[in-house]
Parts: sequence; structure tokens; C-alpha cells
Amino acid sequence: MASITHFLIMFLAMMIACAAAEFGQLKETSMTLYFQDQYGGHNASVLQILPTSDGHLGFTKFGAIFCTDDLITQGFNVDSPAVARGQGVYITSAMDGSNTHVLVSIVFNDGEYKGSTLEVQGSSAQFERVREVAVVGGTGKFRFARGYATLETVHIELAAQLAVIQCNITVLHY
Repeated sequence: MASITHFLIMFLAMMIACAAAEFGQLKETSMTLYFQDQYGGHNASVLQILPTSDGHLGFTKFGAIFCTDDLITQGFNVDSPAVARGQGVYITSAMDGSNTHVLVSIVFNDGEYKGSTLEVQGSSAQFERVREVAVVGGTGKFRFARGYATLETVHIELAAQLAVIQCNITVLHY
């Protein structure tokens, strides 16, 4: 019996040591990205799942569901180097239209984090200047990520149907 107990203790110690060696030290990463939110036109990156009868996006209509695939750039301008896509859904979840529930994957397809993702989720008060949502996970270089992201609409170009959303992210990861 003692040998089985001894074996289990050694096995558990090895598992803990291997887990610590695999993940290493916890890191903090902060970055600023820009979502190029094309909400209309032939290159629209936001689509309302059940469009309104007048063809306009119903951002404040309770229950409205949107699918998004935004270009994400390093800088403010749409011509800045593209580093990721913002792919996911958001749903107008407040009866008065003031909040959306955001579920977005930031899928890095170029640069230092190519092949990695960050998962962003939470309630976003869409009429606030700055909104905060949680980073609830990640893959690749952001394995086991947790943190937060702030979203701020820094530019709207009505004629081009383009909004630029600055996203400041701070995450802890291995």
C-alpha cells in the first residue's frame, strides 16, 4: 500500500512540475488595434441577420442580431497594416437598445501574433464613449488569456459608411 501512495505522490509532483514547465511565467501584453467597421455598401463587414424593412441597420432594436467580420489594423487609417479580423456576433440585448452583447474573436492573421486568437465577450453600453468588455480566453501566443478591452468609436465617416473603433487590450497569458 505504501508503494502505491508513494507512486501517486511522485506522479502528482511530476504532473505539477510538467504543467509549470509547459506554461512558464505569466506575461502581460497590452496593445491598441483599430476595427475598420464597414457598416454599409458593397464591402460591408457588418450584416444584420434579419434586416429591417427599410434596409437600415437597427442597432437599437431589442433582439437585433449582427454578424461581423471587420478588418483590424495596426493604425487608425484603413490603409494601415492589417493584422487581424474581428469575427463574431453582437446582439442588442437591452429592451431600450442601450446595450449590445458582444461575442468576437480577434483572429490574428499577420505580424507577431499570427495564428493566435483573443476571445472578447461582454455587455457593451453602445452609447457610452468608452465601453469595456472582458477578454475571456485565447489561443496560440494568448493561451489561457484573461483581461479586458476598451472600445471607443474614434471616427465615423457617414458617406463611406465606415466607423473606426479603437480597441485597447490588456491581457495576462502564458
